[in-house]
Amino acid sequence: MTKWTPTHEAPEPLEGPVVPTIVGGTVLWFVLFLVQLPFYGWFDDHGHTWWVWTCLAGAGLGLIGIWYVRGRDAAIKRDAAARDAEGTRGAPGTQADRPTA
Repeated sequence: MTKWTPTHEAPEPLEGPVVPTIVGGTVLWFVLFLVQLPFYGWFDDHGHTWWVWTCLAGAGLGLIGIWYVRGRDAAIKRDAAARDAEGTRGAPGTQADRPTA
């Protein structure tokens, strides 16, 4: 059997509105929890209480996800700002590196 090797490079990862996406998903899980809560007796009678608790767990994990992606987004922005600051300064020993009077 021969080893498979890719014939082309992998595409760059897509960057989109990550924070709003995670916030929207978290809100959706919490709304689903609240919608099911008045029917808890029916879920309990039919052995489906895990549906209610799954929605609550999804909302809780979503809160952790919001914290994580906000920190990730802030780190990406800090890195981009640091790279921009380095790019505007000239190379050592050039005119742009010397202070002006």
